[in-house]
Amino acid sequence: MSPQTLQSKDEIRARHRKIRTGMQPDALSAAASGIARHGLSWAAAIADGATATFTAYLGVAHEPPTLPLITALHGAGHKVLLPVCEPDRALSWVYWDPDCEFVRSRYAPIKEPAGERHGLEAIREVAGLFLPATAVDLSGNRIGQGGGYYDKFLADAEAAGLQAPRAAVIYDSELLPASSIPVEGFDRPVDAVLTPSGLVRLT
Repeated sequence: MSPQTLQSKDEIRARHRKIRTGMQPDALSAAASGIARHGLSWAAAIADGATATFTAYLGVAHEPPTLPLITALHGAGHKVLLPVCEPDRALSWVYWDPDCEFVRSRYAPIKEPAGERHGLEAIREVAGLFLPATAVDLSGNRIGQGGGYYDKFLADAEAAGLQAPRAAVIYDSELLPASSIPVEGFDRPVDAVLTPSGLVRLT
């Protein structure tokens, strides 16, 4: 696909959000099961059979359902960090467990964990990151939700020396041909995509 025919990120994001809103509950339930199963396998491979710490997020509305994945990670003995939106597009992190309460975010249309918040110091021990996305291409280029929180976080994490692999969580139809997503200077590629059908490694 030539640069002249590339759709903008906003166009791609809007198209996939529209498709997501038409998904039925049974499709969401099936997606949740596949994401949990394949995500747990990826985590086990990264941790080489040991327990480790992973970042994840809570999918809301018609986003890929991630609570079963979060629960499966915790059940396997892994620690799970979930994000909290802070001012200036910053993220802090809360360790999740099944008793964790979710509250409405002050800054974004999402639910966030209530609990003690941690900064980048907690991220230093992370073995892998599960990231939100609305589309990813086979070159590893990712379109997020448009808020810029993860762009800033990934840049800060890189500056702090974090080299953990990244898997974006999307539906199967949201994995696009190589180089079909425009790239900007602040973008950070992902190493894999996690879909209901499986994990696709991109690097």
